[in-house]
Amino acid sequence: MNSDIQLMLKVKSGDLDKLGILFERHKNAIYSYFYRNTFDKNACDDLSQNVFYRILIYRSRFDGYGKFSTWMYRIAHNVLVDHYQKNKPLDIAEGLSESEHTDKNEADSSLLEDEQQQLLVKAIRQLPVDQREALIMSRYQGLKYKEIAEIQNCNEGNIKVRIFRALTALKEIYLELET
Repeated sequence: MNSDIQLMLKVKSGDLDKLGILFERHKNAIYSYFYRNTFDKNACDDLSQNVFYRILIYRSRFDGYGKFSTWMYRIAHNVLVDHYQKNKPLDIAEGLSESEHTDKNEADSSLLEDEQQQLLVKAIRQLPVDQREALIMSRYQGLKYKEIAEIQNCNEGNIKVRIFRALTALKEIYLELET
């Protein structure tokens, strides 16, 4: 099985079919990244496709050093910035769906979980964009601080501070919303 770097180097050299393999490997993670940042299901598919389109367009800039995922998330970050510049952030109520429940006990438990999830989503949406994105990359996408720093074009110390501040603010906002 080819590594992401090997596949991307093949794409760079003109074997464009290999981009399909990269797309299949990373489409869910990229979609998840956009959803956790925008909470807009309608935009996530377009934004995800835009990432892979840009990978194709900018393939000559891939140098093969470092992780492919870091390079890919840097492109995703730029796509997200462009999206925010073109669109106003969505109301938090948009993008949240209600769950269907069949069993009353399951329904009560699910409703409590849904309420907590909705509070968490509302709290995350209130974080500054740079903190929210760093937190999502770290906690949900599993990226290391060093990778996030490279993606956001800053140093690792700044990312540690952003995530610490995001977690602190998130706790305060969540508790405030809960009351």
